[in-house]
Amino acid sequence: MKIYNTLTKQKEEFVPIREGKVSMYVCGPTVYNYIHIGNARPMIMFDTVRRYFEYKGYDVNYVSNFTDVDDKIIKKANEEGVSAEEISKRYIEETKKDMEALHVRPASVHPLATQEIDGMIQMIETLIDKGFAYPVSDGTVYFAVRKFGEYGKLSHKDIDDLEGGHRNINVAGDEKRDPLDFVLWKPKKDGEPYWESPWCQGRPGWHIECSVMSKRYLGDTIDIHAGGEDLIFPHHENEIAQSEAANGAEFAHYWMHNGFLNIDNKKMSKSLGNFFTVRDIQEKYDLQVLRFFMLSAHYRSPLNFSAELMASAKSGLERIRTAGDRLLELKEQASGQLTEEEQNLLQGAAEYIKKFEAAMEDDFNTADAVSAIFELVKYANTHVTDQSSKELVEKIYQMMQNLMNILGVDLTTEEDDLDAHVQEMIAKRQQARKDKDFALADQIRDQLLAEGIQLLDTREGVKWKKV
Repeated sequence: MKIYNTLTKQKEEFVPIREGKVSMYVCGPTVYNYIHIGNARPMIMFDTVRRYFEYKGYDVNYVSNFTDVDDKIIKKANEEGVSAEEISKRYIEETKKDMEALHVRPASVHPLATQEIDGMIQMIETLIDKGFAYPVSDGTVYFAVRKFGEYGKLSHKDIDDLEGGHRNINVAGDEKRDPLDFVLWKPKKDGEPYWESPWCQGRPGWHIECSVMSKRYLGDTIDIHAGGEDLIFPHHENEIAQSEAANGAEFAHYWMHNGFLNIDNKKMSKSLGNFFTVRDIQEKYDLQVLRFFMLSAHYRSPLNFSAELMASAKSGLERIRTAGDRLLELKEQASGQLTEEEQNLLQGAAEYIKKFEAAMEDDFNTADAVSAIFELVKYANTHVTDQSSKELVEKIYQMMQNLMNILGVDLTTEEDDLDAHVQEMIAKRQQARKDKDFALADQIRDQLLAEGIQLLDTREGVKWKKV
């Protein structure tokens, strides 16, 4: 398996720190509003990476934080006249709802910055003790960038070029020793949340938060650190400087970054009126279509969102689902075991699984992986007929379902899911009747009715309809 490493600017063979295990940290959102579709791209992509690792048998410790103390959160709280904590709690819950709707599985841990303050203070103290950081008179603590000799290695920026771009921000009387130095701890302002520290009542800088949360839940050195390419500099560059200076060990072996999302070939911004939250998109599209759309491009490529491209993704997903529905129908009427000829057909179908895996193992090329699924769909439509054995139909369907599960997209439609649920409840009711437990049978019927499903006992068996 090869991963493009932003650090080395080349694809590298993935070798985990511990055999069979993957430690992965993905920078999560700042929770001051509903997440937008730009936030959704790394969530979807790195959830898919995690799913593929698990499909290959790895035990994945997947950590993704919520930044729950930030200037934007404080601004929103002041506008509404509530506490910053109330804002962050509200939007953490809303973000989790959107993640569930996008089929983004919960992380192993979702740490909150405000619950890790003690660890941040400890790391800052370590950096001061080692000479990598210094406090000034107002209680601000800065990281001394030039003390860390490898600064710029992730973003491939030259430190002297950076200084030239920062000279104009020097302020008379500022105790910062170098314009490149960044904040580890800052004093509180009126009305802001704050914590006690050895330097002042204040709060952490943004960069130190992720360094500490990654260290606590994954250790000093991790396999993969991931996020949007907008985080490469300065956020991830600063994380490396802090973590490696404090811990004396390499921070992450592989750095993965997804490309930007544009709207109709323009950068998404509120001023252009092309800013869309996941909730906005949900009003027009099934969010499974949004997920499928995002995975139809390579994660490192810029991705353009448009109505035409979403319509194309919708059509493509419907083609796959129609094939899945057809196989389910064939399965109901089919019988028998695999014939010798069908064994060969099954081996032919397995070639598309190999193509899917080859795409995913080449830097998680989901675009080519999706193409392999379309090829499998065409193969199934051609070779699986009403003359096929039940075993062949089931096995081909399972292949398609397994690959779609890796992408986090349902092969069945919502109707199929509903049908499966109703059929399960009908079977339980039939068993209750056989057992002469008529109270339970009535309870199941009433439960379904409350869900908007009416059961009809007919000569042909139990039918159902929506009411």
